[in-house]
Amino acid sequence: MLNQCKNPLDLLGRVLIALLFLPAGIQKLTGFAGSVGYAAAAHMPLPQIAVAVGLVIEIVGGLAILLGWKTRCVALILGFFTLVASFFFHNFWSVPADAAMVQQLLFWKNIAVVGGLLGYAAHGAGAWSVDGRKA
Repeated sequence: MLNQCKNPLDLLGRVLIALLFLPAGIQKLTGFAGSVGYAAAAHMPLPQIAVAVGLVIEIVGGLAILLGWKTRCVALILGFFTLVASFFFHNFWSVPADAAMVQQLLFWKNIAVVGGLLGYAAHGAGAWSVDGRKA
């Protein structure tokens, strides 16, 4: 039974992961100045460059994961990006106690997303993908 669901589940997983990255990248693109201000407030070095790199990673990486193109490599890049972003933007250990719970939740959610991306890095996108069609 589960074997019959493998391809649809792979596709659904990629769609859901892409839904995390694509809107975030588009938001950075359309609200670039605000995103730079937020990054600067989080003490991100070179915030303009960091936001520009981030939006490219999120948009291109989100599309690549959605399509299942170069999935293993892209999943590693998105995983690393998510891990780094988590330490800058969800550092629950250094915020006031009243904000710590939400930041801790977001931090661990991102860690779980990294885990899912590592699964795609290890196993690929599945048969219903650009990578699968090439195989």
